[in-house]
Amino acid sequence: MAASPILDLDGVSAGYGETIVLEDVALALGAGESVSIIGRNGVGKSTLLATMMGHTTLHRGRIVLAGQDIAALPIHRRALAGLGYVPQEREIFPSLSLRENLEIAARPGRWTIEAVLELFPPLAARLGNMGNQLSGGEQQMLAIARALVGNPVVLLMDEPTEGLAPVIVDSLVAAMHRLRSDHGFAIVLVEQHAEIALDFSDRTIVMSRGRIVYDGPSATLKADHALLDSLIGVAA
Repeated sequence: MAASPILDLDGVSAGYGETIVLEDVALALGAGESVSIIGRNGVGKSTLLATMMGHTTLHRGRIVLAGQDIAALPIHRRALAGLGYVPQEREIFPSLSLRENLEIAARPGRWTIEAVLELFPPLAARLGNMGNQLSGGEQQMLAIARALVGNPVVLLMDEPTEGLAPVIVDSLVAAMHRLRSDHGFAIVLVEQHAEIALDFSDRTIVMSRGRIVYDGPSATLKADHALLDSLIGVAA
């Protein structure tokens, strides 16, 4: 018998108040598996991650994490259950130091503060700096590092390369590939740049108008630009 998925969404419809953004979304993710989610702006990619984390109104469906139905749990309980979230806005604490931002989120496990500093060496020299004294790239590294020290079983990353200089993107993507190869947890990556997304994971989901319209091998989309164009309207 195949192992149960670490994260399982079944028939999920959700949005903001009475406005429904996601319709009948089904997604199963195995332990240690990575999946990228792509699509045009406004199709529900970020809303999907926000729904997993509890930031939206769930109208229908189930969200199961490691065998536990978390659909009714508040945000902090979902984090304790094993969801790590890197929001698009980063949401680091500006008046806390870099070290304090990490300490406030740390839980016992393999991802210690020392481990995330090894993954993101530029942060080591900035431990005493306040959150609002960090560059955009440093803030993004901190946002990922803060999620990691919570030692999640599933890591949700929403547009981590957005707004960053190309040289910073290259460094960040290299660290993300190291994370993926670690296989300590499952990763769901929402990424606007199709090329980065398709290279990151073997499986890619394409969303359109709040629904999943493709869930399959990334290699298929990389090899068939016409298919990719038809699904998202932009070339990789």
